[in-house]
Amino acid sequence: MTTTRYDRRMYAVMNDRRAATVYATAGRRRLIVGAHVALTAVGVGAWIGTVFGPGWAPALVVAGALLPWVLLTGVLNGSTRGLLELRGRMLDERQLVERDRVRALAHRITLWLLVAAAIGTGAYSTLADASLRAAVTPVLVGVLAAHWMMPLWVAALRVQDELVDTEDEFAEAS
Repeated sequence: MTTTRYDRRMYAVMNDRRAATVYATAGRRRLIVGAHVALTAVGVGAWIGTVFGPGWAPALVVAGALLPWVLLTGVLNGSTRGLLELRGRMLDERQLVERDRVRALAHRITLWLLVAAAIGTGAYSTLADASLRAAVTPVLVGVLAAHWMMPLWVAALRVQDELVDTEDEFAEAS
């Protein structure tokens, strides 16, 4: 297969290591994933509030959360070297296998999230004696967002720390 200019550019962007120190360790990546999950929850919750609730104040929260969310998404994509963003022809066999593993694990997590959402909305309608319709749409939007982002979160959490070449460090130190 031939690679396009777009493929080469995306590969270069996803493999740019200038910001690698931001996500160099597993602890940092966990922190970034946690912040991204929180911003996703805040943004989706505020969007649900904007669409299904009164007033426009939640729209300001969505606008405020968007820029940091986009930046963290870029950091996570960089930490995975574009595992989920690059076309398959730009990945080697090891990366293709890892992408399949990430997607399978994210799918299983999302399955259990859907089960919990179904049970939760059913329990809500029974215990609150409320219409199931009132709970289903916002919950589905939240689960859809989790389904969309779960592969990126899983991939970022599965990334191995990069090995540091000790010979290079030794040569620099002397």
